This record gives sequence, structure tokens and C-alpha cells, in this order.
Amino acid sequence: MNNMSSASSASSTNNASHGLVVLDMAGTTVADDGLVERAFERAAERIGVEPGTADHAAKLQYVRDTMGESKISVFRHLFGTQEMAQRANAAFEEAYGELVDGGLIAPIPGARQAIEKLRADGRTVALTTGFARVTQDAILDALGWQGLADLTLCPADAGGRGRPYPDMVLAAFLRTGAVDDVRDVVVAGDTAYDMLSGRRSGAGIVAGVLTGAHDLAALTEHGATHVLDSIAELPSVLLESA
Repeated sequence: MNNMSSASSASSTNNASHGLVVLDMAGTTVADDGLVERAFERAAERIGVEPGTADHAAKLQYVRDTMGESKISVFRHLFGTQEMAQRANAAFEEAYGELVDGGLIAPIPGARQAIEKLRADGRTVALTTGFARVTQDAILDALGWQGLADLTLCPADAGGRGRPYPDMVLAAFLRTGAVDDVRDVVVAGDTAYDMLSGRRSGAGIVAGVLTGAHDLAALTEHGATHVLDSIAELPSVLLESA
């Protein structure tokens, strides 16, 4: 699958300041509303983790604590073996897809308009996620967002490592050719893992948003250069920073 939209050209270089914007999805541009936790609870039960037990509670807490990290990495930690991690991940993706198909997904208010404004201002926009491609596409389909951004990336598109590694940000940098210098990349997300990923990539602006998993202190502690109430504020912040 070619995940570049027809509106974008990977060979064209945008020399504008902050010309590449890499945005997280769940919690940043897409309202989460506890869907990750609900999907994990369904998935855990399906693979034999009994609800109401201490083991179930501990695993759910770890999922909460690692919001933003690649889901397969979370399950590898929780279940110990690659085989069990793959089983858990498949069950999670299935459960999350059911919730999405049930209409329990919505954009963050102003997110679509922000993405459209960023692109209208001449910036290239990439949407990234810690989910698998099938789940990312289900979310994009449910929102009518296929083609909204120039590029969409999941961990598998960047060699398999999701956040907090910088791989998806650097993959967006390399695939789009939108800017000449990583310091002209902007990363935005709602978790500490988004902030770490952005800082490790060398992005010039790493913006935390307060619409998702982590608060001001966590975002700042892990390297946010800016903290915004919502992604809707990002276009004006970048115009002011130019």
C-alpha cells in the first residue's frame, strides 16, 4: 500500500520553516475516550486474563502507564513471549476495530481544520500511530480521513519500532523529503512517548497537547518545547514561530 496521498510529492522539498508536521492520532487528533482501555479489557479476557483479578488490574494499569507506546511492545512486556504478544495484539486490534465500527470514534474538535490549515500554509502533514495498519486504516475510514494528510505511518512502516523511538518521525522525514533539516520538523502528541520520540528525532518543535493521556508536568518533563490545550492551536503557533 502506498500511504502517500495523491496531493503530496515525496520528491518535492518544502524549504519553509517547520515544513513537516508529524501528528499523533489517538488523544491528539482523534478523541480516545478510553477506547484503548476498553479494547484491552476485551482482548485480555479473550486470551484468558480473568477480569477482576489482580493480574488483570496490574496489566490494565501498565497499559495506562504506557499510553503512546507501540502496542506490540506493550504486549511483549506484559505477556513475555513473542507468540503471546502477537496473540494479545491481534485480540486487541480486533476489539479496537469493533469499537471503531460501533461508532465510538470521533475527531478532536478542530483537528481536521487544523490539518487542512497546516497543508494550506504549505506544510506537509504525517499522521502516526502505535496501532497496526489495519486499525489505523479503520480509524481513518470511520472519520472519512483517508487522504486528509500527506502520509500515514504505523510502526511497521518504519521498521517495526514505534514510540518512544524516533523511527516514525524519521521515516516521515525521509519519505516526504519535505524539509532539508530535521530541525524543521514539528512533532505533536499527547503522551510522554510522543515527546521522547520527537526529541530523539531532532525535531525543532515538540508540542504536547492536553487532550489525551498525559498532563502538563509529564509532557514538559519528557521534552515538550510547547504545550497546547488542543491541536487546533498548532497552525497559529507555527505561524507565530516562523
